[in-house]
Amino acid sequence: MSIKLYAPHWGNTLPFELFCQNVKDAGYDGVEMALPLEADESQEIVATLKDYDLELIGQYWQSFESNLDEHSRNYEKYLRHLIAAQPVFINCQTGKDFFTFEQNRHLFELAARISEETGVRIIHETHRGKSLFAAHIAEDYFTRIPDLRICLDISHWCNVHESLLENQTEAVNLAISRADHIHSRVGHPEGPQVNDPRAPEWELTLNTHLAWWDKIVETHRANGTQLTINTEFGPATYMPAMPYTLLPIGNQWEINVFMMNLLKQRYA
Repeated sequence: MSIKLYAPHWGNTLPFELFCQNVKDAGYDGVEMALPLEADESQEIVATLKDYDLELIGQYWQSFESNLDEHSRNYEKYLRHLIAAQPVFINCQTGKDFFTFEQNRHLFELAARISEETGVRIIHETHRGKSLFAAHIAEDYFTRIPDLRICLDISHWCNVHESLLENQTEAVNLAISRADHIHSRVGHPEGPQVNDPRAPEWELTLNTHLAWWDKIVETHRANGTQLTINTEFGPATYMPAMPYTLLPIGNQWEINVFMMNLLKQRYA
């Protein structure tokens, strides 16, 4: 088994070529990002990634529409647009937290059909506001849709349940068994992102997340399957920010590179 690490494009303000140079120099294997629908701009991004020998994980997060028919049309449009770029796979923030089970299942089934048709793997992220927004809700989906595979971003569930999930063990273990990709952001009971995982006050919280990720690594090692990780700490105001100025109180790039190196060393 090998582990590949990806940088989030989310929050980048540098010219894309310079961003790619920094990603490559830091030691990442690729980038996880959405692609603009404008064909020329999208093709330029893909070409630049290839120039720097960086892989692409396609990212879908634009699940805004409340009407299911409109939502489905845009979902398919974005997925097919990402597929055209030949990503390693696509990670989707699928559905809405207020959709019914059947409405969200319709989207999972649509993604499965597109994946089977095109040969591009599509997984689904545990994310606030989306179908898999809470541990107990996701557990129900996993039970009723046995082939559902996920990106586990467990930081969201810490925030949703206002805990480190001590009383959600069965749901967490089931999620771990379905995880093909990790977003290694560290959440806490009062938010989806600690201000800096290097700070000693977050040691217990960081170690709790590492223990969850360790189990995913163990599963993939046992199965001999590829595991991917995106060190997805985000920018302000996802990162806590100073009042009035909204300046971030940490350095997003430095934190993500710290997480990459920590995980590389841990899972070498």
